[in-house]
Amino acid sequence: MGKYAEDARELLELIGGKENIGAVSHCMTRMRFVLNDPGKADVAGIEGMKAVKGSFTQSGQFQVIIGNGVADFYNDFVAVAGVEGVSKDAVKQAAKKNQNVLQRAITAIAEIFAPLIPAIIVGGLILGFRNCIDSLYLFENGTKTLAEMSQFWAGMDSFLWLIGEAVFHMLPVGICWSVTKKMGTTQILGIILGLTLVSGQLLNAYSVATTAADSIPYWDFGAFRINMIGYQAQVLPAILAAFTLCYLEKFFRKITPQVISMVVVPFCSLLLSVVAAHFILGPIGWKIGSAISSVVYAGITGSFKVVFGAVFGFVYAPLVITGLHHMTNAIDLQLIADYEGTMLWPMIALSNIAQGSAVLGMIWLQKKDARAQEVNVPACISCYLGVTEPAIFGVNLKHMFPFICGMIGSACAGVVCVAASVTANAIGVGGLPGILSIKPVFMPMFAVCMAIAVAVPFLLTAVVGKKKGLVTGNRAMERVPEESGSQEGSGVSGGSRDENMGKGQAFRAFLDGMVIPLKEVGDGVFSEGIMGEGLAVRPENDTVTSPGAGTVIVMMEDSRHAVGLLMDNGVQLLIHVGIDTVDMKGDGFTYLVKQGERVSAGSPLIRFDREKIKKAGHSDVTVCVVTDAGEAEIIRMLTGMRGTANETEIMVFE
Repeated sequence: MGKYAEDARELLELIGGKENIGAVSHCMTRMRFVLNDPGKADVAGIEGMKAVKGSFTQSGQFQVIIGNGVADFYNDFVAVAGVEGVSKDAVKQAAKKNQNVLQRAITAIAEIFAPLIPAIIVGGLILGFRNCIDSLYLFENGTKTLAEMSQFWAGMDSFLWLIGEAVFHMLPVGICWSVTKKMGTTQILGIILGLTLVSGQLLNAYSVATTAADSIPYWDFGAFRINMIGYQAQVLPAILAAFTLCYLEKFFRKITPQVISMVVVPFCSLLLSVVAAHFILGPIGWKIGSAISSVVYAGITGSFKVVFGAVFGFVYAPLVITGLHHMTNAIDLQLIADYEGTMLWPMIALSNIAQGSAVLGMIWLQKKDARAQEVNVPACISCYLGVTEPAIFGVNLKHMFPFICGMIGSACAGVVCVAASVTANAIGVGGLPGILSIKPVFMPMFAVCMAIAVAVPFLLTAVVGKKKGLVTGNRAMERVPEESGSQEGSGVSGGSRDENMGKGQAFRAFLDGMVIPLKEVGDGVFSEGIMGEGLAVRPENDTVTSPGAGTVIVMMEDSRHAVGLLMDNGVQLLIHVGIDTVDMKGDGFTYLVKQGERVSAGSPLIRFDREKIKKAGHSDVTVCVVTDAGEAEIIRMLTGMRGTANETEIMVFE
């Protein structure tokens, strides 16, 4: 038995025993379980284990964060449990069996919208900025906007609509592309299908309501006519059409001889899907989407709208945990298309703020606990900027009462928000910047709602935490004054090695590119600091090199996307190429070293294909985490600058 045998036995008991394991695998840092009955897992007990750094549930998988030693832990676990591990793809397939139809539909929607979120955020920011320059009457005693006062800003307002229109009016193009990417079919066909839904030959969807029925253009086929209507900003028509294209392509690919498949498959699948989209699916999807948006709109504006606001504000954060919140993207976009605005998005932004304010309460309660603040502070900041997962999973759910306090604050703000009919004309910008997406006439009232979302959760968390006698702790952490090129520095508690190990050494950049703090990486586990202190590089080249002299101690032979190093000064590092690139199963990655091999500063470790990572829909940002700081008392993380591999110092240990 290995060194993790006892921990493995404890974990086996806490997850509900061997009979509760549907499937198990691991990636570079985490054990991945599909549990037959997730309710049997003692999450609090698991997170209390010394070998465990945290846990979370995602897409039907229960993931336990172990760190660099996960491969050894996994081997000991399967030996102790008497189970056989499976591939990560098999775990995903098993996880889907754990999901009901609704959960699978939500997972599909989440996977469709995930690649589109950056564009939607940009579009929301653009429209928010245009709000400020063309709709806020701030000049000449409140009678004129900036665009009316300045020809430059008037031109800028008009110019920026290029981006806003491309994001929201042309949304069906992005949806069709994303569906084909998810389904593994030809993505250019998805793009073309999307373009046929928003073609300039069609009557713009925004003009349908104001156009007389006899003035709507149509295709005349003699025996019947089909209206030439576009589907700008429509979600369901695009999703239905795209899935039809995917299944048609798979069908024709299966029955068509290989020698003629290049012609027959794309021609038949695209032609039939475009016909289906305009003849059947488009009109049906439009009616279904309109029906959903009308029901939601009735709830927001009806006699019980205050109750709706309270309930939605209270339950939105739990929806984030289950993944159900992804459905609100489609509903928001449909509301904007049908009613030229959405009252859901403002409440979503307020929920972000409320959970961040609960973390702010924890920051106050744990002001003397330097280690806790390493997680609390970045989680609070990211939450205020609209990304709630680090706050929810990293802080609030661990203590539970901050999570509930945040829900209560969100409900209070939601009541006021709906009562005042606060409306956004775009989505994507959450948290405090969410005010940019609000229609100018409602901005003052939304500011009041934001104040409620800040004050109520903070006060409740502070009061409840104090009554619970939450210990602030006194773990010391020395802060290092920022130097030229340094954006953050933090002390890290040491272990029990030789007193000089881990001290007085600098490590160099492992890639060419911009060096950034972990909080900018955008991954919950790394950004929260669960794996440890570190930084990341946005790469400009394709070969990871060793930041110093040491030995290769961890490799992932099946995915080849990460490597663990034991440096000569006793520090252990994990270098992880890309975010979620484990899904690529090694395609595009090549190890240039072997397990146990000695390396020096600048030794090539991994070569990766940036284009393949991009085409797979992943970020190629490469993370370096200190998983064991040895005896170092201070680590200087030198970020906010461009690094050159094997030249620029990025970490200093003292």
